[in-house]
Amino acid sequence: MSLLPEGGRLNFCFNCGACSSGCPASGLAGMDPRKFVRMLSLGMDEEVMTSNWVWMCTTCYRCVHVCPMKVNIPELVSIIRSRWPKEKRPEKLVDGFERSLKTNTCSTAGISVEDWKFIVEDIVDEVRQTQQGFEDLNVPMDEKHSNLFLTQNSGMPLTEPQEMPPLWKILHLADADWTYGSQGWAAENAGYLLGDDGAWEKILRKKTDAAEKLGCKVLVNTECGHDFFASRQGLEKFNIPHSFEVKSIIEYYADWIRKGRLKVSPDWNLDLKIKFTVQDPCQLIRKSYGDFIADELRFVVKEAVGEENFIDMYPNRSNNYCCGGGGGAILSDFKEERLHYGELKLNQILETEAAYCITPCNTCHRQILDLADFYHARFKTIHLWTILCLSLGVLGENERKYLGDDLVMVGLK
Repeated sequence: MSLLPEGGRLNFCFNCGACSSGCPASGLAGMDPRKFVRMLSLGMDEEVMTSNWVWMCTTCYRCVHVCPMKVNIPELVSIIRSRWPKEKRPEKLVDGFERSLKTNTCSTAGISVEDWKFIVEDIVDEVRQTQQGFEDLNVPMDEKHSNLFLTQNSGMPLTEPQEMPPLWKILHLADADWTYGSQGWAAENAGYLLGDDGAWEKILRKKTDAAEKLGCKVLVNTECGHDFFASRQGLEKFNIPHSFEVKSIIEYYADWIRKGRLKVSPDWNLDLKIKFTVQDPCQLIRKSYGDFIADELRFVVKEAVGEENFIDMYPNRSNNYCCGGGGGAILSDFKEERLHYGELKLNQILETEAAYCITPCNTCHRQILDLADFYHARFKTIHLWTILCLSLGVLGENERKYLGDDLVMVGLK
């Protein structure tokens, strides 16, 4: 209790069970949030410290959201994670953390500055040569005094680099003043996921230094959840001096559409009438912005697919259920439990009868892909930038990996 603000409010717990009733991780490893708090309150440290449940919990904050006394269970989980012996922590998380410390890019994939520059230039050159209208596409790198410093999930350039051009084309069409950094660009923070404050701070300071050296005004997170929270929360938590704001790309999508800088249109879907739903990322919405960004997300999606073709999950926005992949769970050693956790999300999507679930977070995207594959669901899962480029009429032929047969040819000449 001495490690937490207000002692984690442990003594405030009513033992009412509201936390467990809305937690998809309840029952995994014989644990649930209510039981977790009671065991800690009773001093059952050894039992809690050896429960794998702390790696299955996604620290999504839904328990805090519904708790009448705001007992901070995710903070408790993070502290216990930080005290696990290194050799017993999830191997993929530890490996990613160690790789991120070895390179100035902060990449958990271990991508070096040189490799990052090569990948970006190679892919952008291909777009210039093969996609009409983008012969002069510019992807700036280390451009000083740019307004926006963009981050990028580092798994993408390594495993599916063709998913990056749609984002670049959106920025190009909006005439955005932006840059990548050759350093500090990776949108992940494994120190935060491990509950290791020292590592969390060290990685964040590297990113901060990269953005500050370029004199950027805003650090923009591009469709990632935990890194947004880790950056925004960490700057305050560790009192790191900085002169930039931290924002989500979704804010800019919405602003550019309203101002006419992104001329999205749902006309492509007038006759097709394909239905879409959207996943609300916990780290971005419930843990950070609140419902404001959820509403902006819905505005963007409706502008792209048509309001009549959007179907919301229930519950949604800040009250939404976590998909089960966040908080490092996607990199844990408990895939079976992660997929069981995600059944609630799967059923939410299925109940909408939507053909597509738009996932504006890389972790949500991968988890929901795994859920659809494992449970043989028929809906498809796509990035937000994919549907934006489709509605703009600029989605390239090789940028349609996640589209189904109903959309794969739309807009192609």
